[in-house]
Formats: sequence, C-alpha cells, structure tokens
Amino acid sequence: MQIAGRWFDRQTFSDDITLLWEPHVHPLLRCNIWHVRGRDRDLLVDTGLGAASLADEIRDLIDKPMLAVATHVHYDHVGSLHEFDERIIHAAEAERMADYQEFSSLRSADFPPGFLDSFAGPGDYDKYLVDALPHNGFPVDNYLIRSAPPTRTVNDGDEIDLGNRHFEVLHLPGHSPGSIGLLESSRETLFSGDAIYDGLLLDDLPDSNIDDYLATMRRLKNLQVRVVHGGHEPSFDGTRLTELADAYIASRS
Repeated sequence: MQIAGRWFDRQTFSDDITLLWEPHVHPLLRCNIWHVRGRDRDLLVDTGLGAASLADEIRDLIDKPMLAVATHVHYDHVGSLHEFDERIIHAAEAERMADYQEFSSLRSADFPPGFLDSFAGPGDYDKYLVDALPHNGFPVDNYLIRSAPPTRTVNDGDEIDLGNRHFEVLHLPGHSPGSIGLLESSRETLFSGDAIYDGLLLDDLPDSNIDDYLATMRRLKNLQVRVVHGGHEPSFDGTRLTELADAYIASRS
C-alpha cells in the first residue's frame, strides 16, 4: 500500500472553526474533527482514528490550553484522544474510554458481509478501510486504540467554557449510550457528533438503542440552530436538521 504524502486535510470557517479529516480513510470511519478557537482555551471535538498524530497536525493552531471532547467512544472518534492533557466525555462512556476494549479494526473482512457497501466511496477498500498508510511500518493489521482516561466527565446541561464562547452539553443517546452534542446558543451552532449528520445514521450497533434515538431526534428537531457540524459528512442548516430528524422518526416509529 502507498504511503500518504499528507494524512490530514483541513478547511477553515469564518467563525474561528477549522474542520480536519483523514482523506485516505473509508467514508464509514472518516470522522469530522473540529477545532474551535476561544479566548482563554480552545476546543477540539473528536480526534479521528489516531493513525497519525493529530497533535502534530494542529500544532500551528494551538497557542493556548486545549479541551479535547469525545462525542462518544467509537474508535473513529477517539484515536488521538490520548494525545491531549484535558479530555472530556459523557459519564456514561467514561469507563469504556479509560480501559478501551471496544471493537476497532481497519480490515474490511472484520465487518459483516455487505455492511460497508452503503458507505462506498472513491478509493480501494477491498482489504482495508484505508487506501494509504500514514507512514512506513504502520500496523494496519494490528490497529488498536490507546486507552485515555477522561480528566472530566460531563452530563446533560453542563457547560464547556472557552472564555468568550460557551457550549451547553446535550446528552443525545441512541447511536451510543453516552453520545453528546455541544450547543453554542449565542451563535446557534451545534456540534452533533454521530447523533445526527447528513448521511446514513447507524442505530443497530451493539450499543445503540432505537427508542433512545427517537427521543434524541424529537429533541434535536426543536432546537434553534443555524448550522450543524456533524461527526461525518458536510455541515447543514437548521431546516435540514428538522428534515433529517423527521425522516428518522418516520422510518422508526
């Protein structure tokens, strides 16, 4: 397999938000990584697969303390969490992150037959869920996530304070028990993790719960938001949020 010349891509938004992603990763695992610049500290929402150092990649963005938040513990979102000193996660999944024993694989054969077909995209993913390696010697057959005990656990209604920007923690279970979103009400901006994004939502994983997901969707559709930055796929507006929530409710009710 080829060695990637660059492992991450990025896009900067006008409101001091930078999106990073791993272009050589299968769409199923291609997590959106969000950096938010604050006055007193910065915020990192999810950390990708950890195949290459995220801390090294964003060194040019870091000039103050960093709060790294995991929206949930699925491995495409927590691979580089261990690289950051301040780690935040919902209390329901804290123990799972502290001693990581979750499923994590980059081998296509480790997934159920046909499971990956719904997420097809350009690239050669017949054998692996990456079409390049970050460096020589990368253990693609023995990929593992490092445990990263949280330094702070949060629950619904808690606040994450950057000094000039304030985010309310929303507990959004369904995709996983401890899934969270971060709502910046003053800018009507929601970081939604995998609770909702503009793509195929997964509610049949071992730790998913459809009843919880339905309740989450009913909550989401009533939020006053201008933009949603999801855990996968492009960002979208509040109208689309309502459409996606209604579509899920209709499909599962």
